[in-house]
Amino acid sequence: MLWLIPFVVLLSLLVLFYYKAIKPFSYWKDRGVPHKKPLPLIGNSAILIYKSKPFFEYVEDLYNDFPNERYYGIYQFSKPVIYVRDLDLIKSITVKDFDQFVDHNNFIVDNVDKLLSKNLINLKGQTWRDMRATLSPSFTSSKMKTMFLLFSECSQQFVEYFEKKKENVVTVEMKDICTRFTNDAIASTAFGFKCDSLKDETNEFYTMGKKATNVGGARLLLVVVLGLFPLLQKVIKFDIFPQSVSTFFRRVIKETIDSRENGKLIRHDMIHLLLEARKGKVSRDEPETAETEFAAVEESKIHHGKQPKLELTDEDITAQALIFFFGGFETSATLLSFMSYELAVNPEIQEKLQAEIDETLNECDGSLTYNALQTMKYMDMVVSETLRKWPPGFQLDRRCVKDYVVEPVKQHERAFTIKKGDMVVIPTIGIHRDPHYFENPNKFDPERFNDENKIKIKPYSYLPFGSGPRNCIASRFALLENKTLIFHLLSRFNVVVIDKTQIPLKLSKTRITLVSEKGIWLGLERRKK
Repeated sequence: MLWLIPFVVLLSLLVLFYYKAIKPFSYWKDRGVPHKKPLPLIGNSAILIYKSKPFFEYVEDLYNDFPNERYYGIYQFSKPVIYVRDLDLIKSITVKDFDQFVDHNNFIVDNVDKLLSKNLINLKGQTWRDMRATLSPSFTSSKMKTMFLLFSECSQQFVEYFEKKKENVVTVEMKDICTRFTNDAIASTAFGFKCDSLKDETNEFYTMGKKATNVGGARLLLVVVLGLFPLLQKVIKFDIFPQSVSTFFRRVIKETIDSRENGKLIRHDMIHLLLEARKGKVSRDEPETAETEFAAVEESKIHHGKQPKLELTDEDITAQALIFFFGGFETSATLLSFMSYELAVNPEIQEKLQAEIDETLNECDGSLTYNALQTMKYMDMVVSETLRKWPPGFQLDRRCVKDYVVEPVKQHERAFTIKKGDMVVIPTIGIHRDPHYFENPNKFDPERFNDENKIKIKPYSYLPFGSGPRNCIASRFALLENKTLIFHLLSRFNVVVIDKTQIPLKLSKTRITLVSEKGIWLGLERRKK
């Protein structure tokens, strides 16, 4: 009978292999959902392991693989994920039936990495609603006016640094210098710290920002794997951010809170609003729309209800500050660097923008104002087109919190249910570069967003800051930050192509975010006036 033992072991291993490596990959087939053919064990996640192409391009190519479908499925390792490409279905998920998709997909188990699990992006349900309502007043137009002077000060400091250089054309790597600017801008407007990261290249705020945003390679793969196995995440207690980053921000926020509560310093920034909320006092402005900013998303009315009841700890406040810094540091610098690239390789567009800048400066007697910047139509067209072609948030995500039936619309479809807990993804970059919505989509053309053309853009085909109540809370902040720097930079310099500029631009295969392969090297050439 001993001969049976190896047989039983082998049979058990085969059964285990079937249930773990084969059966999970029949999920979409069983539901009649078109899907990408998976590989055993890793599903469609080879891109994360072998890095055969930039993830940005992978998402776009995947979208183009299903041109006649409203949705399609993939497998993130063995976990099914549904991608939605139909605009009406996107509207239903993000707006009409929002309550069934109120949460984000996240890879953080509650109370493992406390700073990440407590921040606005990862909060769920009513806790998220209360925190969003608390933070929303930080980003109204009236609050942006108070931040504008700080942005302008940081922008002038940035430009003056390069004006002091002796060279007529200063060679720069745009992503590097733009992250230094966004670091200084966020440190000033959110935390009340004054930095000069071009002069002081290794200041603590900047080095910690770099550490916080450097999630790539083996660390990224580990984050994804642990997100699929929550029990393993609890066992090893893995933190997404390095311990030094968490320690730094806890210390900085604690010192800031102490100085605010024990002294008389008042700054109307995010820390101030959170401290006021902790006391039960939140000042609210009426919701405003940014008519001149096409990309800005309007804050949902559900965030402007009654006073939320939050018991905010120092840890809660630190978590919001950290994710705000994390988001603004990387994504705004990405937008700035890709916009600079497009202006350099399209000098006629740059000249037209500079003409508007010169005219605005003349009308302001040489000193830019918030209102003048907000009325610059061509500036908004350039920024909007950059966000279309190079959206830093190139895919959106939602998690189903209640079973949701997708009814058939096309003849070959059949009804299927998105189950509670299922991951839903919206491929923003695929939609933004779909010729059905944007003619000749690979061309950089700000005229898509002129007064005549922008009203023709189909709703939900342009999603740089997301859609619905869970859109990006800081869209106005990001737009103001980017416009202010570009204004001051182009008023003094031309951004030009140099020998080191990679044309066409190629994206990195090793990072999951939108990053160029060899950096965005350009020249800052002094303008002749």
